[in-house]
Amino acid sequence: MTRLDRLDYCPPYAEQEGIKAKPIEVNQFLDFIKRNNFQSENFFIGENQYMVTSIYEGWFCARCMNTMHPAGEGAIVMQTASFVLVALYDGSIGSASRAMVVSDQFAWQLGRKNL
Repeated sequence: MTRLDRLDYCPPYAEQEGIKAKPIEVNQFLDFIKRNNFQSENFFIGENQYMVTSIYEGWFCARCMNTMHPAGEGAIVMQTASFVLVALYDGSIGSASRAMVVSDQFAWQLGRKNL
């Protein structure tokens, strides 16, 4: 099993939680990123299927298509030369904004460690 990290942000703190994933699942997710067909394909993290909603340089946002949470779920995926950061969040726009801030700070810290 491979461990993916989940970063939950609930004011006033962020919480890191591991997600267990099989190597084949991680490979499929990385293949999705390598294909760079974000607008025409969906991807899976665990049992959840995500659709990309926003694409930016070095990162993208996605919404879960099969969530059971009334407010929804989403993912922010950041890609650098050294790593891929996946931040999952529960909620809508406010939660996505907070998750983006925490993800950006976490990516910055990881980048500094890799210098």
